[in-house]
Amino acid sequence: MYHLIKTDGMAKRGRLATVHGTIETPVFMNVGTAAAIKGAVSTDDLRQIKTQVELSNTYHLHVRPGDRIVRQMGGLHRFMNWDKPILTDSGGFQVFSLAGLRKIKEEGVHFHSHIDGRKIFMGPEESMQIQSNLASTIAMAFDECPSSVADRAYMEDSVSRTYRWLKRCKAELDRLNALPDTINREQLLFGINQGGIYEDIRREHAKQITSLDLAGYAIGGLAVGESHEEMYRILEAVVPLLPRERPVYLMGVGTPANILEAVERGVDFFDCVYPSRNGRHGHVYTNHGKLNLFNAKYETDSGPIEEGCRCPACRSYSRAYIRHLLKAKEMLGMRLCVLHNLYFYNTMMEEIRDAIEAGEYQSYKKKKLAGVQEQ
Repeated sequence: MYHLIKTDGMAKRGRLATVHGTIETPVFMNVGTAAAIKGAVSTDDLRQIKTQVELSNTYHLHVRPGDRIVRQMGGLHRFMNWDKPILTDSGGFQVFSLAGLRKIKEEGVHFHSHIDGRKIFMGPEESMQIQSNLASTIAMAFDECPSSVADRAYMEDSVSRTYRWLKRCKAELDRLNALPDTINREQLLFGINQGGIYEDIRREHAKQITSLDLAGYAIGGLAVGESHEEMYRILEAVVPLLPRERPVYLMGVGTPANILEAVERGVDFFDCVYPSRNGRHGHVYTNHGKLNLFNAKYETDSGPIEEGCRCPACRSYSRAYIRHLLKAKEMLGMRLCVLHNLYFYNTMMEEIRDAIEAGEYQSYKKKKLAGVQEQ
């Protein structure tokens, strides 16, 4: 399933075989919350910009259009015309973000839809059932994502409950995968490590979840308010306790610099809304820092976003034209910026994989960091 090809220090170069194709790691998953990348990006575009994995959101698809409708349409792959791997998150982060609308109990979480206010209940079994209906390649366990600054007593209770929920998730997904009418009977389950910035709680939880021998392990509850230094400290405490022969996923992270640092600490999978969100606001990533194309200095700039870039935007359009589109509020401007940013991230992951294979990750990281942090 997961094959560790090469290591360079803690950095891992791997390959995860799935029912929907092989994932070369480290990998950045392109975030399509409601089964589409925001910015008018199609799945044909995703193939063109070297996307390996698309990530969709269990909660959002459950609310709209409804996971039963997606199942009726043949699952998420057929619904959105995407034949490569899809990871669905469990809805746990929405429990965290909807703090004013939810009530957490042992059986699960009662909360209100952010769309129409209707009451919704989601527990481990319901999350697995929804993700099974979506028929994603990788399902994430249902967890609570507590605030990184929650007090120790609350964090201990929360993490204990998340572990109990994980065991229920595993049992339910095993049951669903055994049913003859399940669309994807090879659906994989990743467990999630929680514990905020408490190293001892994180370590104990890592030992618990790895005892269940899952397809992969995620580190959640970071990039939610703690400093970058605290994030890296937690990674250094937790990643060594996770199996080297399984993929490690750092959820919701992050900037190019975050990714470079986390790869060095043994992380395989990443996702973040930054490249698409920033692109929709005219902020684009380059090897010489991030540019704001709204700036007046680009008004007559005939060059591409980045010289040498082979993304659809840089192959055909100038900074001046894209700036004009953004100023005129033409959707094409946002679309081109999003395509460029995702291509930048996907290409960076290719470079990371090559550097690890060559045993040159440290020198690559140093050079790349100097570039992406220029501005």
